[in-house]
Amino acid sequence: METTAVRLYGKNDLRLERFPLPAVGDDELLAEIVSNSICMSSYKALIQGADHKRVPADVAENPVIVGHEFCGRILEVGRNLAGRFAPGDKYGIQPALNLTGRENLAAGYSFRYFGGHATRIIIPREAVDAGCVLPYDGDGFFKASLAEPLSCIVGAFKTSYHVPPGEYRHIGGIQDGGRCAILAGAGPMGLCMLDYVLHGPRRPSLVAVTDIDRTRIERARALFPAARVLEEGIRLEYVEAAGEAAVSALEHITGGCGFDDVFLLAPVEALVEQGSRVLGTGGCLNFFAGPAGRDFSARVNFYDVHYAGHHMVGSSGGNTEDMHDAMDLISRERVNPAVMVTHIGGLNAVSDTIARLPDIPGGKKLIYTQKSLPLTALEDFAALGRTDPLFRDLASIVERAGGLWSVEAEERLLAGAPDPED
Repeated sequence: METTAVRLYGKNDLRLERFPLPAVGDDELLAEIVSNSICMSSYKALIQGADHKRVPADVAENPVIVGHEFCGRILEVGRNLAGRFAPGDKYGIQPALNLTGRENLAAGYSFRYFGGHATRIIIPREAVDAGCVLPYDGDGFFKASLAEPLSCIVGAFKTSYHVPPGEYRHIGGIQDGGRCAILAGAGPMGLCMLDYVLHGPRRPSLVAVTDIDRTRIERARALFPAARVLEEGIRLEYVEAAGEAAVSALEHITGGCGFDDVFLLAPVEALVEQGSRVLGTGGCLNFFAGPAGRDFSARVNFYDVHYAGHHMVGSSGGNTEDMHDAMDLISRERVNPAVMVTHIGGLNAVSDTIARLPDIPGGKKLIYTQKSLPLTALEDFAALGRTDPLFRDLASIVERAGGLWSVEAEERLLAGAPDPED
């Protein structure tokens, strides 16, 4: 059995290759991948190579398949797993195995045959035993791919905490009925985080979303109109500003009280300082977006840490419980992960997309690994559709879905887009 996959060999060295897979072991699964969404973490792995905490030191000799937000079908089941899995089963993946002593082991970073940018993979025993192969019976495939980034958000919200005044109890989660800010929050993860804030288990009374990109802010306003959100009992404010202007606007929004919870969605020193300044008494600063450099630091007011109870937390990824929670939210249509998607493409587009990811506008880049297709923005479908029947149909489907990717669009793509070239 052969696969076609994008493998990492070292810093700035990604290669699309066709190569044989080993025979499936008694405790392993052979699986095909249908969809994988690209994460900024894959870009960080590319520029860091073996220096990345999840990438093996010998990656040059034993390259790894990249990609960790994937969904597909089981093709073959190892003898010892009969009864637990069956050929044809759909699955999603929790990439971080969270094994004691091997905490950094993860799909898409650490394995030769287990990553998302491939046509077929071998799912190893470690992932099966860790409960990281999750049955998925929902419609489509892309939703399960996007459950992984949602699980990171779910985990981050569990990481945040508050301490009642005069007590020593840490109460997990954001402040219910409190004030929440999402800084640099109109990108793909920010929009999904906003959706989760509005429909998750703890709902604030006020949410502020900031960004410096007008196009992203306008898209956020269109997807989550403040007037509609207010009908659900939550005041939603958008701030298109940076620096002192953003701080002033955020202070005005809270009447000088500050925010109970602030999430930082970009690893920018000035943003950390901004978030620290707009915290209220007992406020929690959640550093959500991980930096690429190990020496990243920022100034924080420790007077407020001491006297105002400011505190900081961070998390990297989610765990299996978070993935279950994410899939449940998606299956119950409490959160729509399609708000993240702005581009689609085939396996042939992966290497270039990852390498240029910080410079490509828009949100999530969704890859269909069984197809050959250039990276294409949803907003370009209509123009392409003048000469291409596939994109004409996709443009119509996306328009009916309010500008969002959908299961109907996915089915049309899978039926009509060309297969990868050998």
